Amino acid sequence: MKIRNQKTGVLLLNLGGPEKTEDIRPFLFNLFSDRSIIRLGPCFLQKPIAWWIAKKRAPKSAASYAHMGGGSPIRRITDQQASALETQLGAHGSFLVRSCMRYWHPYAMETLQELRDEGVDKIIALPLYPHYSVATTGSSLADVRDCLNRLSWSVPLHVIRQWPDQTAYIDSLVTKIRQGVKHFNGEPVQILYSAHSLPVRFIEEGDPYVDHLQITIKALEKQTERKGILCYQSRSGPVEWLGPSTKETLENLARKNMKNVLVVPISFVSDHVETLVELDIEYRELAEGLGMHFVTTSGLNTDPQFITALKKLVLSAAA
Repeated sequence: MKIRNQKTGVLLLNLGGPEKTEDIRPFLFNLFSDRSIIRLGPCFLQKPIAWWIAKKRAPKSAASYAHMGGGSPIRRITDQQASALETQLGAHGSFLVRSCMRYWHPYAMETLQELRDEGVDKIIALPLYPHYSVATTGSSLADVRDCLNRLSWSVPLHVIRQWPDQTAYIDSLVTKIRQGVKHFNGEPVQILYSAHSLPVRFIEEGDPYVDHLQITIKALEKQTERKGILCYQSRSGPVEWLGPSTKETLENLARKNMKNVLVVPISFVSDHVETLVELDIEYRELAEGLGMHFVTTSGLNTDPQFITALKKLVLSAAA
């Protein structure tokens, strides 16, 4: 399909992350200042409490980021995904694909100003979250719309809200799972689908995140013919979070004498602290201490099958 006579800007919406140690505290402040993720007391206290939490958490977070050279690779990987996607889209028209982060550079305002200067005719917002949540996609889209209003720019905005069973995306995950299973040489293996947790309150208020995760898992199980267990990682704060946790699930499997575990970080499409540190280091140490053979599937990142999934999403929205 060829999209003619239009220049289309594509926003790859992502969380963002600190690129060096001194970025960690202001990044955390930005994160905890967002009431769509966590409500810290009455509205007027949100930022003061966020400042206090960021100050308290920064040293612990710095220790995690130290495993990755002091900062997150998420901007570098998202930029690489944007470049690969722009290359694939080149045969179909004029597309400019850019990273657009929620809590660190490049912020939506920076990216939108660049696209306006480039003279794009319309914008497609593609969240790098296959499973919709108000805390991720919802927050990013609200930020984009707010920035467009502040810029007084009435460019058409086309939104891709979720894509939990997009065919090429599922195929790319199936490939990773089949590669991962080979590490166990035909022995029985339990698949764990580890997703970023959310406060239970979000689901009670109608957030479709868990339903979307189940859609993805059902599609994967149909192709792999292997049943998996859904669990959750990356909790923070004194609220009730979705469970069971990945830690609890590993401990339960160890009590049942399960020796082989393949972890699929199902809600992450690029490597960052949750996959490279929390899963690959912290949970690996836990599992191996429990006598398990622990393997995680490699990140989708710029895998050609995954970039093809993004291309198909964009072309469908562009049409």
